[in-house]
Amino acid sequence: MNRIFFVVLSVILFSCDNTRVFEDNYVLNEAYWHVDSIAEFSFDINEVNKTYDLSFNLRNTSAYPYYNLYLKYDVTDSMGNELFSGLENLILFDQKTGEPLGSGLGDVFDHQMTLLENYEFDMPGVYSISFQQFMRIDSLPMIHYVGARVAVSND
Repeated sequence: MNRIFFVVLSVILFSCDNTRVFEDNYVLNEAYWHVDSIAEFSFDINEVNKTYDLSFNLRNTSAYPYYNLYLKYDVTDSMGNELFSGLENLILFDQKTGEPLGSGLGDVFDHQMTLLENYEFDMPGVYSISFQQFMRIDSLPMIHYVGARVAVSND
């Protein structure tokens, strides 16, 4: 029942956003993100005269056993050329109090972290972004989904 509520709420909230170019989430089976499970998303860029923000979406529970998440990401063009990549240390819980960060209801929390701001794509076309967890454990528990968002920047 809670899962249906969150899906309906997400659809309502995301449908009101006119800057969004692309947004999708990859649901993780049994709420585990395995180290070899790479979430990859493809999106179209039609207008190169605009700048874009690229973000990472995450849904976790308060039972997630770490305060952070190391995330590796790569962005490629339609020819497979790597445009940029990075490794981010995303903080999910307050390090002093242990209180969950992000927004949520009950014990489920959503995070949207901007990885790249005001990025200019050189050419229109299909681009890809991929995410991989980069923790020291093979399977991260209590992660429900990971996702990508591309939006026109609010210069």
